[in-house]
Amino acid sequence: MATSWRISSFNGALLACYFIPTWAIIAFRIVATPVRGLFERPNVSAAFYLGDQLQWGAAGLIRAAWFIALGRLMVVAFFALFLVQLCRPRLRIAGGANEALSIALGLGSVMSFALMLMASKVGEPEALRLHATELLMMLGTAIVLVVEGPAKVPAPAEVPAEPLPLQEPQLLNNG
Repeated sequence: MATSWRISSFNGALLACYFIPTWAIIAFRIVATPVRGLFERPNVSAAFYLGDQLQWGAAGLIRAAWFIALGRLMVVAFFALFLVQLCRPRLRIAGGANEALSIALGLGSVMSFALMLMASKVGEPEALRLHATELLMMLGTAIVLVVEGPAKVPAPAEVPAEPLPLQEPQLLNNG
């Protein structure tokens, strides 16, 4: 059983165990109350940046909050899909669940990077640390995923090939 787990699969499963509940709770807080959810610590950098730097009004902030929630829920969905695909041993050994993991890592990294830049621009050190930590966790898993490479599928047993009927030379029997 221990040999059927790839390093990237195990690392991705640990990462999914963190991001699924954390980002789902953050997204559902935004869904329940968009303004209050946007001004909580994980999203406060976006709220300050969009409100203070870009001079967006309340309607624009609410739309941005909904897009942040949608992005976070998409990352949660792809991590959940990765965990579901990880339950099948054949997919896990062959690395078939890596597509869902790579999409979750890509979307999550872009979101964390953008929120980290916004936090550094508005001077929010706690939000900056949070987004930098999340970004480094995702980038570390992406590096493991790239370095590990595709799974090596065992070669099937060599079967002696018999010539096909169309490949045999045909002699005309005129006698």
